[in-house]
Amino acid sequence: MAETQVLLRVTAAEYAGGYTLLLTFSTGEKRLVDFTPLMQKGICRKLQDLDYFKSFRLDPFTVDWNDEIGFAPRYLYERSVAA
Repeated sequence: MAETQVLLRVTAAEYAGGYTLLLTFSTGEKRLVDFTPLMQKGICRKLQDLDYFKSFRLDPFTVDWNDEIGFAPRYLYERSVAA
């Protein structure tokens, strides 16, 4: 029988300085994500405005900026480091 993959979610997010967030995932892990490399293209350039960056909120699955910018939880997890 194949192993069922659990849907990964971001359950909490805190501003950690610069362009970094401390995210808690549904696995219970706390991980740091530096968004600097992600804000170089397209709409993600808006994240370069630190006030806008700090205005994130949580939707049911991940971090979201003004219903404009969001990243899949697995994508964030893979680009994060253990806190």
